[in-house]
Formats: sequence, C-alpha cells, structure tokens
Amino acid sequence: MDVAASTQNQALSALLFLYREVLRQRLPWMDDIVRAKRPLKVPVVFTQLETLAVLARMTGTARLMAHLLYGSGLRVMECVRLRIKDVDLGYLQITVREAKGGRQRVTMVPLNLVDALRKQVERVAELHREDLRAGYGEVELPGALARKYPNAARELGWQYLFPASRRTIIADAVGPSHERRFHVDESVLQRAVKQAIREAGVNKAASCHTFRHSFATHLLENGYDIRTVQELLGHKDVSTTMIYTHVLNKPGIGVKSPLDHQRTA
Repeated sequence: MDVAASTQNQALSALLFLYREVLRQRLPWMDDIVRAKRPLKVPVVFTQLETLAVLARMTGTARLMAHLLYGSGLRVMECVRLRIKDVDLGYLQITVREAKGGRQRVTMVPLNLVDALRKQVERVAELHREDLRAGYGEVELPGALARKYPNAARELGWQYLFPASRRTIIADAVGPSHERRFHVDESVLQRAVKQAIREAGVNKAASCHTFRHSFATHLLENGYDIRTVQELLGHKDVSTTMIYTHVLNKPGIGVKSPLDHQRTA
C-alpha cells in the first residue's frame, strides 16, 4: 500500500521518540535512517496570454489586487495586509512586512499600476477622514506597536491599503469607540479570481497563488536570473525557487522534442 511521504515521516518520528524517550534505547541503525522525500510538485502557471485574459475580466479593487499578485509576486495575505506606508510610489517599491516565515522583503511596484495605486491611496485617505470625523479611525497594529506608539493606530500611513467596507467591533471591547477597520477579507479576492478564470475559459486548477507562480516563471522566461527571482519572492533557499525552472517553455538546456525536428505529413 502506498503511503504519503508525510505519513511515513510521522510514523518514523513516533518510532524514534518511542525508542529514545520512552524505552531509553539507542540502536545503531537509527542514525542511518533516510526520511521519505515529498514528490516534486510542478506549480500551475498561466501563460502570459492567459494572465492577461484573466486580469481583463476583473473589475474594481479586486482587479488592482490581482494585478499586484502578478505584477509584484505577492501572496494573497501579503496583498490584503499591505499598509499605505508599505507602498513607495517614488522608488517603486513594496515592502512586505508580514511575509511567510516572518521574513521581510522588498519587491517592485509595476509602472502600469502607479496611477491606480495613487487613486487607491486617495480613496483610503477619504475613507479614513470620514472614520475620524465619526470618532473612529483606529486600525490594528502589529506586535507591541500599539503600546509603544499609542497614536499610530489613527495615522493614515498605518491604514490598510485595501480596507474592509465596514468597521468591525472588537469582541472583547465595550462601546462603539473600539470599532476598527480591518483589511478586506481575502475571500473577496479569491472569489473574484475564480470567477475571472472561469470567464476567461482557462481550464487549469488555478487560483490566486497561480499569479505568484506566473510572476516567477515569466521573469525567468524573460531572462532574469534565479537569485533575483528568489529575493523578489522571499524564498529562504534558492532550491525553492528552482521549481519554476521546471515549467519554463524553454528549459535551460534548450532541448527540442524529436517531433519538432520532423516534417509534418
């Protein structure tokens, strides 16, 4: 019976714990055990034409967010958690502060999105002014920043770039003064992308994350080196980034199918 690599490794860890911690025995073969490796999964990637077709069928804020997923290589939660201060339109940089694994990285702002992002900041600024006039305007701050900078929660720079349409009452708070505006729920973007994929007729098991995969693959196709792509994606190890070389239209060795060398009948 075939067993998944994760199941094999879990069973192995349980046996090792039994011998070492419970039975207090150390057998000579324990140091030679090789753990099962997970099979390589090739990510689903849009072609450049498919990417444009999906994006063209999106509207509103979800359209801008999807463009950032593809144009900047963001994960879904990285996108929805962006703060206004994280987007530098002068230097065309996005600082991702709440990335996977707690690592911080910098990626690019596509030139084609500068005007749309500037208008989005203006919309958020107006919404924030309305919240302040109504006696609200606070946003959740990461870590201990709320205690260190008690006024920061009401500053425009800390507001989410993609705020929720309604304020939320904190569950353990009393009174409307503790209402805060969080970021838009990620499911809003996920549903919009799924709908656009169907309308574009793209028959792939694609999702929001496919834009990030496509970002990396298309950069490699355009000749950018693997280390640059690694930094933009925020991968700790370049081996993680190397997976995108498996989905390139033209692999590095430039091999052609034998069928392409034959004359068609």
